[in-house]
Amino acid sequence: MQYEFIFSGFGGQGALFAGQILAYSAMDSGKEVTWIPSYGPEMRGGTANCTVVISDEEIGSPLVKNPTAVVAMNLPSLDKYEPMVAPGGVLIVNSSMVDRQPTRTDIKWVMVPGNELAEQIAEKRLTNMVLLGALLANLPVLPLEAIEAGLKAHLPARHHRFLPANSAALHKGAEFLAEPVK
Repeated sequence: MQYEFIFSGFGGQGALFAGQILAYSAMDSGKEVTWIPSYGPEMRGGTANCTVVISDEEIGSPLVKNPTAVVAMNLPSLDKYEPMVAPGGVLIVNSSMVDRQPTRTDIKWVMVPGNELAEQIAEKRLTNMVLLGALLANLPVLPLEAIEAGLKAHLPARHHRFLPANSAALHKGAEFLAEPVK
């Protein structure tokens, strides 16, 4: 099975890091992977996105035209990538930064207040991990434990003090979807 992802947001939101950790974790789990980052003209504040392909078999091309899933961390990302999601795919939207709902009816989309959930853990910079947790709750490509192991294996040792917060953010995003809609 092959899964294709796009993570997109403003530079500094951690879209590239979320995609990279997903790719590393899949690689560590024995999957074939590609990860391609793309930056806008400015690093922080400009647009940034990455594509990730995860497969059980050799990957023919790292290019992604109609991704299985998109994580849109801001409105420009939603506007650009919503039309590209493959029918039956998944769209995770950071409702903290987006003031409209998706319009597609042939995909599963979920509005996640990523910034607010991250702030409950006391760190707004964890929004990317909250959204990654929400993605994996809707498209179980890897278990959260594989992502936690990937973080531990690939974060520099000086950043290991952030592992518990990253883990909490992943679980917060996944658990948010388990709550009943009111």
